[in-house]
Amino acid sequence: MITRRSVSAALVLAPLVGCQSTPSAPTSAPAPQSLTKLRVKVFPGAQNLGQFAALSQGFFAKHGLEVDLQFTQNSVQLRDGLAQGGHDLAHSAVDNAVAMRELAGHDVVILSGGDNSMNELFVQSETTAVAQLKGKTLVVDAPNTAYALQAKKIFKTNGLGPSDYQIKEVGATAFRLKALQDDKRNAVAMLNLPFSLQAHDSGLRSLGYVADLLGPYQATGAFAMRPWASANGAAIERYLAGYIEGLRWALNPANKAQTLQLLQTRLNIAAPLAQRIYAALVDKRYGLTPDARFDTQGFANVLALRAEIEGQWGGVPASQERYVDLSWYHKALKRLG
Repeated sequence: MITRRSVSAALVLAPLVGCQSTPSAPTSAPAPQSLTKLRVKVFPGAQNLGQFAALSQGFFAKHGLEVDLQFTQNSVQLRDGLAQGGHDLAHSAVDNAVAMRELAGHDVVILSGGDNSMNELFVQSETTAVAQLKGKTLVVDAPNTAYALQAKKIFKTNGLGPSDYQIKEVGATAFRLKALQDDKRNAVAMLNLPFSLQAHDSGLRSLGYVADLLGPYQATGAFAMRPWASANGAAIERYLAGYIEGLRWALNPANKAQTLQLLQTRLNIAAPLAQRIYAALVDKRYGLTPDARFDTQGFANVLALRAEIEGQWGGVPASQERYVDLSWYHKALKRLG
């Protein structure tokens, strides 16, 4: 039986106790004698399906890597850990990379895309319109990056300014869902898979997908410190190749049964919920981006949001080239043929 907190409790537990996922034994190809170790930090959630598949099917090992996939509790931990060398790569909303550069002065480079956030704006059941959120509390991961900026823009579009609502920092998506479920004073949050499905099941109301409310948005992507990336380009190329290969395998209808089992195992959920998550992940409009392609129009909107909502760069979006280098991504695609 799937309870209203089964997913959130399971996925919150791992980062709280410092749990790290470990690579599975390769099944598609023998591993090389010596593997390059990479530490990759992610938020718990279904957006990590490509990594889950690459680990379970041995694609990282095939490309000469041992990947340690680690969970983060919040974006501050993820950003600070990357800057301090606690992990090599991050997979998160790429606006975090922009924030690292602009707010903390870290030389960060974005390496790939992944998804458009798959976010929905969730509210308590009695709320039917954004305008009704005046005086209410928005729960966020961090107040000045990514999905918080999405919410602020949606509020602004509906006539609500910064003084019209409160912001509470609670951390990753699982924590935001729990905050909505546990206390009705927490009125609104951005939620993505699998937590958005749990939110529906627990009676919370969606006011729409970000893809519909704001248009294209480049959310999850891989990024790293630029000096580290410059010194480890071959490892990045092989990592992205394994990740893309994992995505291709997982999104291939021929592997649906195995992918469903993988979702059940990795997310600690029952089969019916895994079926719904899978359907959402393969959705062409709202799901995972094939081959983790980088959405330049979506990233233009990321920068425009930061300029408008946070007043960055004097209100004029910076050039994308300041943050992005897809050369290793293109080499990874060539490696796969």
